[in-house]
Amino acid sequence: MEQRLTFGEWLPDQPGLVGALQDAKNLIAQTVGYGPFPLMVDYSANASENLTAVFTGEFSATTNIFAGGNSKLFVFDSTDLSLDDVSKAGGYSGTTPWKFTQFGKVVLAANGVQKVQAWTLGTSTVFADLAAAAPVAFFVNVIRDFVVCAKIASFPNRVQWSDINDETDWTSGGASQSDFQDIADGGNIVGITGGEFGVILLERSVVRMSYIGAPYFFQFDTISRSLGCYEAGSIAQYGPLTFFLSDDGFYVCDGQSVKPIGAEKVDRWFFDDLDPANVNKMSAAIDPVRKVVAWSYPNTRAGQSILLYNWQVQRWTYADTTANFIASMATAAVTLEGLDLYSASLDALGTSLDSRTWLGGKFVFAGIQSAKIVTFTGQPSTANIETGDFVAGQNSVVKLARPQVDNGSATVAVASRDRLDDSISFGTSVAADNDNRVSLRSFGKYHRLQVAPSGNWTTIVGVDVDTVNAGRR
Repeated sequence: MEQRLTFGEWLPDQPGLVGALQDAKNLIAQTVGYGPFPLMVDYSANASENLTAVFTGEFSATTNIFAGGNSKLFVFDSTDLSLDDVSKAGGYSGTTPWKFTQFGKVVLAANGVQKVQAWTLGTSTVFADLAAAAPVAFFVNVIRDFVVCAKIASFPNRVQWSDINDETDWTSGGASQSDFQDIADGGNIVGITGGEFGVILLERSVVRMSYIGAPYFFQFDTISRSLGCYEAGSIAQYGPLTFFLSDDGFYVCDGQSVKPIGAEKVDRWFFDDLDPANVNKMSAAIDPVRKVVAWSYPNTRAGQSILLYNWQVQRWTYADTTANFIASMATAAVTLEGLDLYSASLDALGTSLDSRTWLGGKFVFAGIQSAKIVTFTGQPSTANIETGDFVAGQNSVVKLARPQVDNGSATVAVASRDRLDDSISFGTSVAADNDNRVSLRSFGKYHRLQVAPSGNWTTIVGVDVDTVNAGRR
């Protein structure tokens, strides 16, 4: 008997008998099948200290890539790939990652210890305090025509905003629209996202911040009570959507409601895999090309993982990485001569010449490995798919597999068992031959396959399996 196993959703919170994938490692979910998760490629040289944040500021023809560490702020120099120290005199102190945003041609950075820092694109050579009256804040964003800070020093539940279209005016009263609001319930503020409206994420609530004009300027409406944000590093925004981790799993907020996206899919798996002692090292980012929101986190295996959610097809995958943090980043333009800084030869260049990485001003999925910036733009990383259990009669022998892989091949291993409480043990992986056939022989009632695509593949959609009925002696 021949049957096609089409690779559906990865649902590690569900039992294997329902047919859902039990592993989807180093993959990106697609409408049909899965694509490869790319390898990490170095983008910058090492900074003088480890980094915790990356941000790109753009205005007119100016594009600057910034990075932050605990005591310094850096700007990327595309002429030699260095990260140059552009901190204000005396540097900084703090242990929380920098939060960046852009208001007009001014890049703003907050770390919860110093006043909000400012860099004017095209003219600044070092960062400086935004203004004498600017707050010390953990978070900074832009809502409508205002710079908005949240979790102000000594006021962990306070939101404070500048005057309209003036990021330097923080004095309330008079003709200024600058003011502040303490949110009475919900605990401490954990993060804020911006745009036409703001979403304020607290420990035990989610609040929408909407501009209403004088005399109160902003209105604050509680969208969700009791459900809040678990970790600041879990917050990512794409358009009007705010993604975040709560105490019981992953959610998305559109400014009107909060909806679960990981329930009965990956939430239990994630919390089992997360190292809770280091959850503060979590980071989140958007890959706008692949329509993926990603969460990087320390796992219980003394490593780092990235959980990936394609919001268009509403499917999950994950990847292993050695990056410490992830980020969305627009790149700086690189000339053909500048490629010599990345590799001595085009053949050894880790990123394709067709990649938007080299164009400048185009967003890519990026990250940090210790003291340098990296991009996820390399060749396909080593992937693994594990199917759920399938049955081909009371007892059967798996004899042959034909993986369905675009522009590549695969190896296949099989695990068979008589009872669902038997241990799962996969045999040796066998590579497909020139006719795309994998010869196997495995007896049992319940079977699973491990499939690892190879080559410069683009999509894997399933595997065809040949089985024959078998009795018992």
